[in-house]
Amino acid sequence: MDEKLIIDRIKRLRQGKKITLESLAKMTRFTTGYLSRIENSDSAPPISTLSKIAQALEVDVSFLLTEDRADNPRNMVIVRKDDPKELIDRKASYGYRYEALANKKIGKNMEPYILYPDFEYSTVFQHEGEEFFYVLEGEIEFIYGDEKFSLEAGDCMYFDAHIPHTGVSKGDKKGKVLIIIYSYRRS
Repeated sequence: MDEKLIIDRIKRLRQGKKITLESLAKMTRFTTGYLSRIENSDSAPPISTLSKIAQALEVDVSFLLTEDRADNPRNMVIVRKDDPKELIDRKASYGYRYEALANKKIGKNMEPYILYPDFEYSTVFQHEGEEFFYVLEGEIEFIYGDEKFSLEAGDCMYFDAHIPHTGVSKGDKKGKVLIIIYSYRRS
């Protein structure tokens, strides 16, 4: 999906719900200036930021990421191995590429992705919720708070995403990671 469409969807949804940038800033704990830059950009922010904005706007992050936004009355999605998956390249801005795995709007709290971390650190992430991180291929150097961990294929982590975290691929081959972000639902 074109990243500009994601940005346009955020803006239209916010305006349609008559939510000001100031109100959205309070709900997400982002600054008004940051949210304005997002809405006036040609590229989407990182997944964790999109997830927080989606939660504040009371939609699934997949609503922002996928062109097929049809309701799913069974609250489930099956993605077959041969189904086309869109690869989002965030290398220039955030140092990774990812593909959404359950990319249909179904009212879910978890967002699964395949992540391809770059070889250089760029952005440190910190957001509400929890994450599960499973290394499928390669070696990953992962920083969590003040600690650094070396992870290889088969290793996994489960952590509080409120703690600053980031990771990079190490070795000769770019890593491939299954990441699941759990976002707390607003009541």
